[in-house]
Amino acid sequence: MSTTAPDRPQVPEQAAWSALRRWPARRWGVALLTAVAAILVVGLPTDLIPNPVFGREIPPTAWAWPALLVSSVLGGLLAATYVRSPLTVITDDGEDAGPGTRRGWVGGLLTYFAVGCPVCNKLVLLALGSAGAITWFEPVQPVLQVLAVGLLVWALRARLRGEIACASPAR
Repeated sequence: MSTTAPDRPQVPEQAAWSALRRWPARRWGVALLTAVAAILVVGLPTDLIPNPVFGREIPPTAWAWPALLVSSVLGGLLAATYVRSPLTVITDDGEDAGPGTRRGWVGGLLTYFAVGCPVCNKLVLLALGSAGAITWFEPVQPVLQVLAVGLLVWALRARLRGEIACASPAR
């Protein structure tokens, strides 16, 4: 006898993304502020944003800025899904009833490694050395960014589907 979890209601893909149109201004504000914060948090230590504290030995790639912008926008949208709105379902214990996809932060961490200087990252240097960082880590950075965007899209999609599948007014 096998016990399986009950199936979740199927939400059409288009309906999940249409949830963005019903967001209140507060959520859009959080999305914008979080995206800007993500750009600063990743852009300053990776020296994509020039500053006197951090530097780079290897110049940024042509795709570093677009990658950072895409990840920041997705991260901002994802963070905004945690802001309560009139569509948020609240359970009896006061928790958000949306799916628990709190793994989106991994996408932001992967973006940091993807756009950063391969020989400036202390963790990479400790693990691979400077020659290994250039030989092994630098070619993997675009793959890390693709994984980062994929994780962020997956987490955002899951949160938006949860809003549609469980849409009822908050108490």
